[in-house]
Amino acid sequence: MKASRSVFVCQDCGVQSPKWLGRCECGAWNSFVEERAADTPTAGGGANRYAPLGAGSARLYADVGVADAARLSTGIDEFDRVLGGGFVPGSLVLLGGEPGIGKSTLLLQAAAHFARDRGPVLYASGEESEHQIKSRGDRLGVGDAPLYLLAETCIERILEEMARLKPALVIIDSVQTVFSMKFQSAPGSVGQVREAATQFLFAAKGQNIPTVLVGHVTKDGSLAGPKVLEHVVDTVLSFEGERHHAHRIVRAVKNRFGAVSELGVFEMTGTGLVAVLNPSQLFLAERSSETPGSAVLCCVEGSRPILVEVQALVSTSTYGNARRMAIGVDQNRVALLLAVMEKRAGLSLAGDDVYVNVAGGMSIEEPAVDLSVVAAIASSVRNRSLPASTAVFGEVGLSGEIRGIPQAALRVREAAQMGFSRVVMPVANVDGLEMAGCELVGVRTVGDALDQLMG
Repeated sequence: MKASRSVFVCQDCGVQSPKWLGRCECGAWNSFVEERAADTPTAGGGANRYAPLGAGSARLYADVGVADAARLSTGIDEFDRVLGGGFVPGSLVLLGGEPGIGKSTLLLQAAAHFARDRGPVLYASGEESEHQIKSRGDRLGVGDAPLYLLAETCIERILEEMARLKPALVIIDSVQTVFSMKFQSAPGSVGQVREAATQFLFAAKGQNIPTVLVGHVTKDGSLAGPKVLEHVVDTVLSFEGERHHAHRIVRAVKNRFGAVSELGVFEMTGTGLVAVLNPSQLFLAERSSETPGSAVLCCVEGSRPILVEVQALVSTSTYGNARRMAIGVDQNRVALLLAVMEKRAGLSLAGDDVYVNVAGGMSIEEPAVDLSVVAAIASSVRNRSLPASTAVFGEVGLSGEIRGIPQAALRVREAAQMGFSRVVMPVANVDGLEMAGCELVGVRTVGDALDQLMG
């Protein structure tokens, strides 16, 4: 019999080396850890292979039938929205987020609703005991739902319980704490995480059971473990939120069964997470309309329009180098917009400190945020507040032009429903668009936009 061999695996990218290296090809230093794997059949072959359709040979594309499996609702509308309508039978979902953000709370609530409606749910935890989960469940009102708790970190043992109980849903909290007896490396290593993801993938597809994996994140906010973990799963959800804010955001980063970048908003309360049906009202609740440096942006996350407040503060720098800080928007994008404002709109900002923030802890990545950032900065520079009933959106180009953006009608409709009577937007989006009770102002350049907002 072949002896087990020793390899060194990078804990950042997963590359293997026969000897220890100080620096990996991915650029990480001191990331190689020795791992030993027994010479046993891997999860990818032999008796562990699976075929969802029961056929081992290739089939003609035209002969393959499509089975429209009904979505399995979690009982939480916002969670269903992010998933694309609910769990798909046999799907593998990865949920990642900061420690203490509420991942276990959300999944325990969803498990209780799912167990009442669909059947037994297996909640396997490697971080908490049954008593700890039960105490949280009493606070969340789980009640007498057929929810099975398993405090276990061995993958083989969890798979045995899945085969015995035949649950309607499986939750693994978390994938970094489980291990396979095939490997001698510690839980959380690249080899163990890869093996765990593969084993649960085979179990989910083979038994047609939706499975949720909870994942840890690194200090920069990305999912911990090898990148193959995100490739293996069907859906990747990111749980975001500031520790000092009551609201939490679940965002779909990858979804094979629904829209990417879909958003769900929750509010953390003493009895668990409560879905927020009107996020725009939540983010604008504390807005002061008389303060300079504030602009309202109509953004779209997935299929949902949301109004948020973009704030800017411009002050004279007391040191030689002006500071540029941005929270909620890309700092490099803010630097680009400042250069456009100096060159195309004639605003002198080289010697000023500029701070930009999206109130409420939201993070906006779409280019529609450009015009709101420009409006907020100009309002702060001139110390003049923007009209309280005006909302803005639009992309700003390097030549100072305002470019059109998609889903303009959706944004305008949300602004009108929230009581805004005027929307400053790209002129390319105004053509053929009408909204009763709301004035649509089309602008072509940064100068035109500032004249309409502050003229």
